[in-house]
Amino acid sequence: MLLYYSSLVSRFGVFDENIYIRSVSIICYKVKLRMVDLNSIITLIGTRLAIVGNEFIFYGPAAECEGCKLKNTCNNLKVGNKYRIASVKKEQVHKCAIHDIGVYAVEVVPGQTVALVDSKKAFNGSKIVYEPPDCSEFDCADYDRCHPVGLNVGDKYTIVELLNEERPQCQMGYSLKAVALK
Repeated sequence: MLLYYSSLVSRFGVFDENIYIRSVSIICYKVKLRMVDLNSIITLIGTRLAIVGNEFIFYGPAAECEGCKLKNTCNNLKVGNKYRIASVKKEQVHKCAIHDIGVYAVEVVPGQTVALVDSKKAFNGSKIVYEPPDCSEFDCADYDRCHPVGLNVGDKYTIVELLNEERPQCQMGYSLKAVALK
């Protein structure tokens, strides 16, 4: 049983220590494990916004946060990045100068963003350094997907999905492919 547990830990990451094992001689046993995402970050968010699945972009700390004792926990995200709320810790409501009814601790993971990238780099699972096309066609229908909010130029991202849609006709002549980046 210990071997089974260690192989789970090595394959999937860190688990809670909530393990219930009945007798080894009994064929049926119960193992209660909660998988923890190794990319997750604990931060604080307003109670009205703390809903599992909500996505947001962190734009940086507010001026009201300067004297707060929780500012390091609240502002531990990377400015400009997109995050998705994975779980909400509703055990305690913390007071906040910005959110009138307080904040909850939440577990966030990097969110996915749809973007158009160079088709030569578009392979499922590949890691890329994000560089948007050099484009001055601001009125282009795909400009927002070539320069999406939530992606930072020069940061590394993983292509998690190639989107099955028709390739856009780029006015600048670039060969682009729609992908989901994380």
